[in-house]
This record gives sequence, structure tokens and C-alpha cells, in this order.
Amino acid sequence: MRGTRHRPRRAPLVPAPRANEVCLEVEDHSISRRSAIDFFQLRRLGDPQTVAARAARLTEQFAVQNRSLMALLDVRIDRDYDGNDLHLLIQAGSAVGAIPLVSPTTARPDYGLVVQPRFPWAGIGPMLAEMGWRVSPTPLRLPFLRRSERRVPIWVLSFMILARLKVLLDSLDRRFELATESRQVPRGAVHWTEYATRSLCHAKFLSIPCTFPDLRDDRLLKGAIRHTVERQLRALETQKEHGAFVHRLIEFGQELLRRVQTVPAYVPSSTTLAGWLQRPVRSEPFVAGLQAIEWTIDERGLAGLSDLEGIPWTMPMDQFFEAWIETLFRVVAQRTGGQMRVGRKRETVHAVNWEPSYLGSQRSLVPDLWLEWEAATLIVDAKYKRH
Repeated sequence: MRGTRHRPRRAPLVPAPRANEVCLEVEDHSISRRSAIDFFQLRRLGDPQTVAARAARLTEQFAVQNRSLMALLDVRIDRDYDGNDLHLLIQAGSAVGAIPLVSPTTARPDYGLVVQPRFPWAGIGPMLAEMGWRVSPTPLRLPFLRRSERRVPIWVLSFMILARLKVLLDSLDRRFELATESRQVPRGAVHWTEYATRSLCHAKFLSIPCTFPDLRDDRLLKGAIRHTVERQLRALETQKEHGAFVHRLIEFGQELLRRVQTVPAYVPSSTTLAGWLQRPVRSEPFVAGLQAIEWTIDERGLAGLSDLEGIPWTMPMDQFFEAWIETLFRVVAQRTGGQMRVGRKRETVHAVNWEPSYLGSQRSLVPDLWLEWEAATLIVDAKYKRH
């Protein structure tokens, strides 16, 4: 009789403990509830009364310390105690984006806040492209965020970087560089020894090696721009399924690449980037362009697209919605022969006369759009709200 072979029991797989979630997340024009006890990791203290009291103090300090930061995204945080747990009530307005938040225990930006649009990015992307990217995500001059959820598509950051590189190229000045080359006419310092040993012996009498200062484009900086554009184009190639607007971004990047294709790609070191930032004459587009190059080299993303820290940014959804409505009605005006005026250009200002007048009364109305035909007038005022 054959003996039964005993197989050792395998221990069941135990899921790894979940890391502390350091980012609060909410959709625009909505309210999110989050346990303050879990967010600040206070469960281990044991005593419920001690835990609740500690959570209340930390929440109050957390809200006060970050009030000015949260105002950048039109967000407010309140407290709510239901008898068992203390909750953070995160109330978002019309802006989306991501910002760092200061920890009440370390006084460092250890936390973050991400406000997502309540409409998917798959729909927002084509709308941004259709309106000519007039409203788009804008980086904020704040400390980087710690790693958070990766729900913002790569093309959002690519557009920001490519737009900055275009402005940098448009404002790039030429500078004097020492050039060494063979010329038919001597210029600057002539290398007579090299001329006698290389040119004369081969009967190249009009090949004179010289070193001279020449007014040229900054080849190293243009090489860094080329490296950045090539990296962004490779990233955009993986985003084509998002829609035709990604193809437009790729064409935009290819136009930039053609402007720097005469120089080899160059990856600047952190020392080189710091040296460029120390130049005596540096404009805002120059600094913004160098930031875009640095973000690409360090593989940083928007609110945690990579494993590194994320870039703080914001985009006002009310301006986005108004720009989209303007784009739609501009098409309507073109197809129907109407004349359109827009409020953002102060073309729709109409005075209001009050009888009797009171101090502090509104003096004028500025609707977003004013469309006129021969027989009709249409006034449009766009509002981005949750109903």
C-alpha cells in the first residue's frame, strides 16, 4: 500500500499594510468626509476620549495653518463629530488642482490636497484643445507634493511643459561664444602651428584655423530644450487613445523640435541648471522654461504621476466653463451671421441707472456674452455650479 504524501500547508497571503494616505481628495463643488483620527494616525493611542481630544486639536491647527493654501483651490475644511469619530469636512469650490498642506505636528508640507474635476479628463482634454488652450492647468510656486494618486493624465503636464518651452524659445537671446573653425580669412586668434602642420602640407592654403568670439544661440540650452521636447513626445505617444487633441499636442511638440534640431540633445546637470538661473538677466519666461526642463529630467508629475514628488497646480473650472461656452456660441454666431461681444474683453459693459440711486449700488452689468442679430439679441451669463 502506497503511503500518502503529506504536503505542507501554505500560509494564506496576508495583504501588506496600507501606507498612510497623505493626500486628501475631493471633487469640485462637493463635500468629502475623512476620519481625522485615521488621517493623523491616532488609533494607536487607545483611549477614545484622548484620541478624540487630540484629533480635535490637530484638526483645528491643521485648518488654521493651511487656510491660505486651501484658498488657492477654493477649499474649506471644517470639523464634524458624530459621537464616535471626528471627521474632516472638505468643501471644494470651482477650482481643481493639487497643493501641499502643512502638517500640524512637523510644520512641514507632509500632506497634500487634490481637487479632481467632477467631469472626466477624457472629456476635458478635447474641450481644452477646441478652445485653443486659453484656460489650462497652471503650476503654483509652492513646495512639491508627496506621492498621491495618479489620476491626472500625462498630457496635462506635457502641455504645460511644451507651452513653457515655446515661450522660452521665443524669448531666447543670442550670446557670444568662443568658436574654433577653419576660415578662408583670418579672424580672432590664428593657430599658426596647426595651419603650418595641417593646412599647408595638404595644400589647403585657404583653410586657416581660428578661434574667435561669435554671436550665436545658446547651444547647450537649446540642446536641453531638445532633450525635454523629445522626452515629452515619447510620453505623448502613449496617450494617443485619449483623443485627437493628443495628436495636436504631438504636432505642437514636433514644431518645437524642428526649431532646435540643429543642435544635439543635452542633459544638463543640476549644477548647470543652477548656473543658468544665476544669469544676471533672466526673465519670467526664462525661469519658467528652466523649471519645465528640470521637471522633465527629474520625472516629476502632477500630484503624483510618478513615484517622486508632484507639482502643485490649479485650474479654475468656472473660467474653463465660460471659455467653453464662448467657444460654442462663437460657432453659432459664425453660422448664423450674428455679432458676438465677450465680457472678458469688457465689450458687454452696460450701465445701470437706479432711481433713486443708493450709495454702493451696482453701477453696471457685464454679461459673459452678448449676441446680436437684426431681429433678436441673446445675452448669456455662464455659471459653473453643482445643482
